[in-house]
Amino acid sequence: MHVKLLALCLAAWPGAALAETLVFAAASLGGPLDRAVAAWEAQGGAPVTVSYAGSSALARQIAAGAPADLFVSASPEWMDAVEAEGLVVTGSRRDLLGNALVLVSGESAAEPVEIGPDLDLAAMLKGGRLAMALVEAVPAGQYGRAALENLGLWDGVAPRVAQSENVRAALALVASGAAPLGVVYATDAVAEPRVTVIGRFPADSHPPIRYPAALIEGAEDEAAGLLDFLSGPEAGAIFAEAGFAVPE
Repeated sequence: MHVKLLALCLAAWPGAALAETLVFAAASLGGPLDRAVAAWEAQGGAPVTVSYAGSSALARQIAAGAPADLFVSASPEWMDAVEAEGLVVTGSRRDLLGNALVLVSGESAAEPVEIGPDLDLAAMLKGGRLAMALVEAVPAGQYGRAALENLGLWDGVAPRVAQSENVRAALALVASGAAPLGVVYATDAVAEPRVTVIGRFPADSHPPIRYPAALIEGAEDEAAGLLDFLSGPEAGAIFAEAGFAVPE
């Protein structure tokens, strides 16, 4: 009788089921990562909850003790910061994805431009703002500033930059017409029909855009399986369709 009672209690207790996996992920992954997680759950994987934000904010939350199982950053720098705190499971870190940086306009008929040292980006703003993610903290903003500085364009536009807490918020400024131009990831631009890509930043104008992923100390057992799935061919096809570069 005691055994039967214990079995009934375990069946009714949420912990008896597969533990939920908590993923902290860069805002630019919203959409494709949701679809990859749905594919994971559809094949019997543990349920997943994803918290999206700028990588800097997520890294600080993890360092402060937030209960993440898996961290996917849009920048090696912020993964390095978490690893320096001793919070990354040894041997679990890997580069999951790559991306590119583009200039977008809110005008559907905007003409394409060649992004280089001769581009008069300040004049293109026509008194408006250049939307970017936080240039000192958020990876998309950091990559964008590095590209603009390397091309000699930063000083001309710095006073006109409208900074947002993450790259999706910067994209929304352009999509809504609040800013005429923005610097965002190529994958974000693809996902927003209200903006037009008018230029692609040279790959050598900024550090390579990489998305490292790693398990966080104390992670639920199922998180390792999810990380392997996200690194595998099925999830890779989902990310590639969204425009991400997938390591071979």
